[in-house]
Amino acid sequence: MQQLLVVGGIASALGALLLVLLVVFRPASADVSLKRRRQGNMIDTERSLLTKFSGAAVGAVERGVGNQGGRLFNRAALQGAGLKMAPAEFLVLLFSGAVVVGSLGFVATGPLGAVLLALLVPVIGWVVLRLRTSKRRSSFQTQLPDLLMTLSGSLRAGHSVMRAFDSAIQEFEAPMSEELSRIVNEARVGRDPESTMMEIAQRMDSEDFFWVAEAILINREVGGDLAQVMDQVGETIRERAQIKGQVSALAAEGKISAYILVALPIGVTLLLALVNPTYIGTLFTHPVGIVLLILAAIMLCTGSFWMSRTIQIKF
Repeated sequence: MQQLLVVGGIASALGALLLVLLVVFRPASADVSLKRRRQGNMIDTERSLLTKFSGAAVGAVERGVGNQGGRLFNRAALQGAGLKMAPAEFLVLLFSGAVVVGSLGFVATGPLGAVLLALLVPVIGWVVLRLRTSKRRSSFQTQLPDLLMTLSGSLRAGHSVMRAFDSAIQEFEAPMSEELSRIVNEARVGRDPESTMMEIAQRMDSEDFFWVAEAILINREVGGDLAQVMDQVGETIRERAQIKGQVSALAAEGKISAYILVALPIGVTLLLALVNPTYIGTLFTHPVGIVLLILAAIMLCTGSFWMSRTIQIKF
């Protein structure tokens, strides 16, 4: 049985290598098709089998979960992480990764390892989304004081608010430029800019940007010197950022300790799996080992949640 699994794994690897050679490294044709050179015929009818299969899979998932993509991997979560792809495409990507990792786990450790590794893929996808979202929000918050200075200068030069946003797009990198482009583009099609700014503040979890939107809304209703208001809001944001930096420095030691305590059992398990697979494999085959693994996972999740709540300081 073990020899059959090894032969099946080798055959699958050779098949995947052959597929890569045929699809990725196939020689390109010297002649360009007339259909590709004609303007207006942007859809290539001669699609590859892999493209047709992936398109059918994405369409089936989209019909099943809808355009929003469920609760965890919905469109808002992908936009917050800066991923420009549909929820159905991301779900198909996760499913493909789970199948590949589960197959490798089945060959290496057996059915239980395959199930555990396959279930680990969505967790990794969720963690990646959270990390990208957190990094994107942090970058947005860092760029916000400079944005207010730029807007204040443009307003003093006589530009309107939308023209100030439009000029700021060219001066900032992502994610600020992407969010400002959303404001300008939606305003061009007739949507209220303040509503778009409120949505951005909610998606970026930025109370400071919410203040900016409120300042622009109040100025539109009652008038006044918006440039001076921007300067005052920017000064408040800089002071808050300084306090947040001090709090983050004080909580850095607790965060590092939490990361080490969470990564230590996982790292030791992976190291033992590489050094002595037979020794650690008993945990995945013996009933007592399986119970201990489940108990360890529960305790690790509970401790991680407890430490994350402890080191998260709100003010």
